[in-house]
Amino acid sequence: MSLGDDTGQTRTRLPERGGDPYGGARRGGRSSSRSLVTVVGVVVLLIAAIAFANRGGDDSAAEEGGSGDSPKAAATAPSGKKPVSSKASGIPSGFAHDQQGAESAAANYSVALGSAEMFDKDRRDVILQSIIVPDRVADFEATLDKAYTPEFNKNVGLNDDGTTPKGYTFVSRTSPIGTKVTASSADAATVEVWCSGLLGLAGESSTNPVTNSWFTITMQLEWTNDDWKIVTHSQKDGPTPVPGDKRASSADEMAKAVEEYGGFTYAR
Repeated sequence: MSLGDDTGQTRTRLPERGGDPYGGARRGGRSSSRSLVTVVGVVVLLIAAIAFANRGGDDSAAEEGGSGDSPKAAATAPSGKKPVSSKASGIPSGFAHDQQGAESAAANYSVALGSAEMFDKDRRDVILQSIIVPDRVADFEATLDKAYTPEFNKNVGLNDDGTTPKGYTFVSRTSPIGTKVTASSADAATVEVWCSGLLGLAGESSTNPVTNSWFTITMQLEWTNDDWKIVTHSQKDGPTPVPGDKRASSADEMAKAVEEYGGFTYAR
């Protein structure tokens, strides 16, 4: 099936298992300047680490009713297709060889790349080997090894080796809000994933409380070995909604929520 066979529909599955922690110290309508600097520093460093030069791909209209200059968002509704059931190293795999499959792959890969597991060298390498095209894995590994330094770990509240300090819960979770294909061909697709993210350390005396951010991830995917794999990956800030005026939850409430609520498998 070619990428042009788009039904423009979306659905998600319920959580399958426990996920990364969510949490943070109580904060009012405005985060501390230190927390803001930390989050900005993390985003900038990761963007620099994983942004590779674009490669290949045909520029064509991808969304239903869209054009090459301004693709339109597709309606969100059940597609009638079963979500992927197979997994590679805990990451959804076996996506359909069409536009829906590319969007689903990009959404699920965003979750993996934004997880707390990326701070563990061994687990990070497994993730990259599962979602990156084979000939780019070594480049991604080398670049990210240079990014996840002891100093970087300290900036997010972790120990030098990337482990979580005793008595705290580390939170790094990405939640896709929507996807959009901006270019496609039979075996390639460029997909943008609008995301909300959580990052920080949950604990009563944490100086890096969990904060929320909004960003858009762009992935160039290639059909390789009967599945979609990432060729390039980049990230930019926003779109960001106006913050609400809800009371920030306590550290205990946040840590408990993350332990009890698992992540999603995204299927389009």
